[in-house]
Amino acid sequence: MFGLYESAFGALSWGNILMFIIAGLLIYLGVAKKMEPVLLIPIGLGIFMVNIPFAGLMIYTPDGFPAEAASLSELIRAIGEGKIGLLNVLYTYGIKSGVIPLLIFLGVGAMTDFRPTIARPISFIFGAAAQMGVFVVFLIAYSSGWFTVNEAACVGIIGGSDGPPTVYLTAALAPWLLGPVTLVAYSYMALVPIIQPPVIKLLTSKKERAIFMKPQLREVPNLEVVLFPIIIFVVAALIVPKSAPLIGMFMFGNLLRASGVTDRLAQSAGGVFIDVLTFLLGITVGALMPAVVFLKLETLAIIGLAVVAFALGTAGGVWAAQLANLFLKEKINPMIGAAGVSAIPMSARVVQKLGQQANPKNFLIMHAMGPNMAGAVATSVVAGIFLGMLGG
Repeated sequence: MFGLYESAFGALSWGNILMFIIAGLLIYLGVAKKMEPVLLIPIGLGIFMVNIPFAGLMIYTPDGFPAEAASLSELIRAIGEGKIGLLNVLYTYGIKSGVIPLLIFLGVGAMTDFRPTIARPISFIFGAAAQMGVFVVFLIAYSSGWFTVNEAACVGIIGGSDGPPTVYLTAALAPWLLGPVTLVAYSYMALVPIIQPPVIKLLTSKKERAIFMKPQLREVPNLEVVLFPIIIFVVAALIVPKSAPLIGMFMFGNLLRASGVTDRLAQSAGGVFIDVLTFLLGITVGALMPAVVFLKLETLAIIGLAVVAFALGTAGGVWAAQLANLFLKEKINPMIGAAGVSAIPMSARVVQKLGQQANPKNFLIMHAMGPNMAGAVATSVVAGIFLGMLGG
């Protein structure tokens, strides 16, 4: 017995110990700082699990990929023989298959109120413009020579600041990057209140930030609310067929909410259902970060490029709003374009806070929520574009 304990300790590498520190930091940020705790805490625990030698919760092949089974009978046999762990099952059938991120998006749709977006359709322009960071960083990553074209797409999509499309695209195109990409994406989403303000202030004058917008948006009839998810799904799926799974689940969840007759289903999808899926996603993603996979120069590159993607996404939204003001009689506050990076609702809150600082009469939260939710739709479409281009 003691020999087994000694061999487990003896197998610990400095990389494993460093990953323990990273895991502890993530849990600390989730508990003490309340930064995306529903994901950072499970991810941290998953990192602990996979970096303990001989624990067997996530088994890797000699070439560094999570072990998988081709059929159910092989899976049962492999589990019995210790060739596959519990978290391998969650990864194969939950993450790599796309099931968990798609079902999470269903829950997100059930919690989303698109009325601010419907009331101001120009929000879609700002949401689309905020994807500039995705495409620019995709080109930077690919031209650097450090990443393949598939990997570059997964790094770029972080700039959309929307978790499920990021996980779904990475699982399809570059599953070996799923751990670092997901960790960086969700960590930076929590850091939106730190990343966005300097960019917004750099690109706008105090006069622009003080532009007053009436708090009351157009009253949106229930018919428009019900038709919206159906129309968005049909149009997006026809233009970008590969976006149909993401957009379809997102809009299905929203239709449950918008219809007014499936409240119980909407509450279930946006409640316990999404909570269970979220912690399964978190712990499995953490298990995709053994030291030999995570501690690479590529991980540092992903961390740096993600900041660039967020900053350029913010800039794209602001520039689109400033351009729109050249043609609008009733000027809009250009800061609301910054909320097009999605990160619901953190980026909208950033805009609200900066608007209040520049003009205490300003209440921009509902105006910013329009581009905020349009950005989630735009990121899903962009993920579909990458999947269509790269054959995922």
